[in-house]
Amino acid sequence: MNKFLLITLSALAAIQLNAQNAVKGSIEAAPQHASYHPTYSSDGSARKPLNVILMIGDGTGLAQIASGLYANGGDLTYANLKHMGWVTTQSADNFTTDSAASGTAYSTGQKTYNNAVGVDLLKRPIPNIPEIIIDEGFISGVVSTDDLHGATPACFFAHQPHRRMTDEIWADLPASVLKYFAAGSKDVFEQRPEATQKAIGQVFTVVNSLDDPRCATADRLGVLPPKVETGYIVDGRTDFLPKATRQAIDFLNARKEPGKGFFLMVEGARIDKACHSNQYESAVRELLDFDQAIAEAIKFADQDGNTLVVISADHETGGLALWGGDPAKGNMEGVYVSRSHTPIPVPIFSYGPHAQDFMGVQGNEQVAQKILKLFAR
Repeated sequence: MNKFLLITLSALAAIQLNAQNAVKGSIEAAPQHASYHPTYSSDGSARKPLNVILMIGDGTGLAQIASGLYANGGDLTYANLKHMGWVTTQSADNFTTDSAASGTAYSTGQKTYNNAVGVDLLKRPIPNIPEIIIDEGFISGVVSTDDLHGATPACFFAHQPHRRMTDEIWADLPASVLKYFAAGSKDVFEQRPEATQKAIGQVFTVVNSLDDPRCATADRLGVLPPKVETGYIVDGRTDFLPKATRQAIDFLNARKEPGKGFFLMVEGARIDKACHSNQYESAVRELLDFDQAIAEAIKFADQDGNTLVVISADHETGGLALWGGDPAKGNMEGVYVSRSHTPIPVPIFSYGPHAQDFMGVQGNEQVAQKILKLFAR
């Protein structure tokens, strides 16, 4: 029996122990969207990409993707991609990772302990992808529906021993190499120490709307909209994630050096948060929104021809299984057996030059190592 099968069976056995706590949920007449069908013109080519877009659906396992697929009438951009594999997510100190340890693995190529943000087992800073590739002339950005200090986005610019060190994480931002960020929120930013706000404002043009005219002229841009615009879709968020994804791509593409490129991390954060609460309808709606952000990245990859898109998750949340449904009507039912993360391997999809590198089974740290290898010149 191979290692991957053993891990999967062990994870499923652990989830079954919680079956008596199962929570059932449903979504009816899900808001459906048309998927994007790629041209495949650059998919799997051997040339090194200039740009890499890493997309992390927080908490997104196979059942979350399948729920979105069937709720959307059997049609997702996810499902139009040809290169697929699996990612094992264990942290250095726990069989079940948290978002900080997994985010650090994805951002640095090294495993670490749960709650660590960009530091190793001895709490020493580990260089992240944006910091490493800046020396080669590549620029970077971060987009998330979480607060900017959330574990996953923080791992791409901060170095702190614990994810709950909110003020310290924000204080790392002015010294970061990021060219662009868009995340939550104006409300959270204004709660930070005045000195931190001032320092960030001296480095970034900080705006509160993706439509602010200053977005077009800024050299380094930070978008921090009001809280509702990065909150849950069921609470009023609209198209922030796909729109910010496209803006980030266009912003970085316009400011990269000739012959160089960019790295962008995009997180659909609230899939995970909805699964923690066992809110199935909310999770499905968040997954469908994330799929539209994926479409924006794949469209650009087709237009550009030199862009690799990698889509995965930091872990699965909720031990979700499908219960029933009617794809023709956008109706789906699911059942959760946990409110926590699980150690089940998560799917990985890739599109563009070197997409084939991400097939098969790999650790989350190996995903980052492969990305860094592609940026090495």
